[in-house]
Amino acid sequence: MAKHVGIVACSAEGAALCYRTLCAEAPALMGEHMHPEVSMHTHALGEYMVHIRSGDWQQVARLMLSSARKLADIGADFAICPDNTIHEAFAFVTAESSIAWLHIAEAVAQEARDNGFRKLAITGTKYLMTGPVYPETLHKFGMTWEIPDEDDREKIDTIIFKELVNGVFQEASRSYFNSVIQKLKDRGCDAVIMGCTEIPLLLDPRDCPLPTLDSTRLLARAALQEALR
Repeated sequence: MAKHVGIVACSAEGAALCYRTLCAEAPALMGEHMHPEVSMHTHALGEYMVHIRSGDWQQVARLMLSSARKLADIGADFAICPDNTIHEAFAFVTAESSIAWLHIAEAVAQEARDNGFRKLAITGTKYLMTGPVYPETLHKFGMTWEIPDEDDREKIDTIIFKELVNGVFQEASRSYFNSVIQKLKDRGCDAVIMGCTEIPLLLDPRDCPLPTLDSTRLLARAALQEALR
């Protein structure tokens, strides 16, 4: 029996992509039309944003734990969160959670190491790009990183919150992301982390200046492997 996967969602587009990826890729391992039992719970993104903007990660953790408890109550064996930014609350969450969690940045770092990447560009919300989620994990994996300049961070953050989380994907925004990624390539990066779970819905790896590390799909694949372990 596969383990029951609990998805602690935050923004709808990224969580939906994670769910779809898990279900779409499972049949190759489990048989036609098969996938692990999957349940999802989310509080509104707006509830999260109040605490993210104030830097109150313990309150972010409270929301994540509320979702995790509901998922555990209906049988989830472990949890994943397809939102990079709120992983800043991860330590608070795992200290109190009754079920185990997978960490999105560890799934990304493992993929980067498997592909021989050494210096990664981090893109995502401004909170994620300047926060500890990826630096702490990449340091453990012996990797270095770069983040966009401040003006680019602000523009990327605006695109994420005004467009991507609302299901709006514009060619101008895709071109802008590629221009920022080119700058990071010029600074020596050999791959880019798509560290907002909606970014994979915008960027096309075929014309991106750097190889892409799709945090959303990598987390889904890690969850599938854990469910079948």
